[in-house]
Amino acid sequence: MNTQRTSSTKRGFTLMELMVAMAITTIIVTVLVSITSIALDTWNRSRSELRASRQAKSMIDAMARDFEAMVTRRGNTNEWLSAMTDNSETKGSSMESTNASNLIFFTAATDRYNGKIGDPIEDKGGDVSCVAYQLDYKDPIGSSDSKFGTYVLSRFLVDPKPTFDGLLGVANLAKPLSGVFDGLYPKITVTDSKNFVCENIYQFTLTFHVQVTDSTKNPPFSSVPVTLGDSTKTFRILGTGITTDYSGASAAVVPSGRITAVEISATVISDFGVDQTRPGRRTFANDDAKAKFLAQNSYQYTKLVQIPSM
Repeated sequence: MNTQRTSSTKRGFTLMELMVAMAITTIIVTVLVSITSIALDTWNRSRSELRASRQAKSMIDAMARDFEAMVTRRGNTNEWLSAMTDNSETKGSSMESTNASNLIFFTAATDRYNGKIGDPIEDKGGDVSCVAYQLDYKDPIGSSDSKFGTYVLSRFLVDPKPTFDGLLGVANLAKPLSGVFDGLYPKITVTDSKNFVCENIYQFTLTFHVQVTDSTKNPPFSSVPVTLGDSTKTFRILGTGITTDYSGASAAVVPSGRITAVEISATVISDFGVDQTRPGRRTFANDDAKAKFLAQNSYQYTKLVQIPSM
C-alpha cells in the first residue's frame, strides 16, 4: 500500500518586505512621538497658564477690594496713599523686576480684625485700616536659601485701632515700608511669610486715572493716566492734593485733580521661568535676551478698578 505524502514549502518574508514593514513602523512611531510631544507641550502650557491666572487673580482681587474701599480726606496735611517704584527688593534673582511698586494706603478693609467684624472681643472699633503691598524676591516659606527664591507679593493689613492710634496722622508714608510700621510693630515687616498673597508675580504696574480740569481745552474735563514706571517713580495722595514726578501731558494740572480709577497690571512668570532666574541657572547676554525669555515664559493680566469719590 502506497502512502502519498503531501509536502508544503514554508515561505518566509523577503528582505524587501521586512524593509517596507520597518519603514511603516518607523513612520507610525515618529507620528505617535510627535503627537505625544505636542500634547505634552500643550498640557504644560495650559497648566502654566492656569496656575498663572490663579496667582494673578489672588493678587488683583485682593488689591482691587482694597482700592474699591480706599479712604482719603481733603483739607489736612496727612498722606493717604503712597506708591513708589522700587526694584531693589528683587535683586536676588538673575532677572531683576522692571517694575515693583511699593504701595501703602488707607482703606475700609473687609478682612479687618481677621474678618471678625462685630465680634465683641476681636473688633476694637473703627473701619479705616492701613494696607501695604510689597514685591520681594525670596523663599515663600521664609528660608534664606536662594535656590528656592521666587517673586513674592505680600500684603500687610493694620487693623483700624492701631491705624487710628499711630498712622492716620502720618505725613510721610513714602519712607521705606518697614519704617512706617516700626512704632506699631517693631518686629514685623511687610514681607513676613504670614503676609504672603501669591508668588511668581514678576512685576506689577499701577496706572492712576486722574480727572483734571484744564480751562484751555474744550471740554475742560479730561482723564490723565499716570503710570508708575521708568519715567514716573512716585505718586502720592495728600489731604492737600496729589504729589507726583509725572511729567507727561497735562502734568501741571494733575496735582489738583482727583483719582477716578486705578488700573492694576500684573506680569506672572511661569514656574519654569522662575527656576531659570534663580542664581546660577541662566545668564542673559543683553536686555533683548531677557525680554525674549520673559515674553515666552510669562502672562499678562489687567483690571480697572473704580475708586470712591475723593
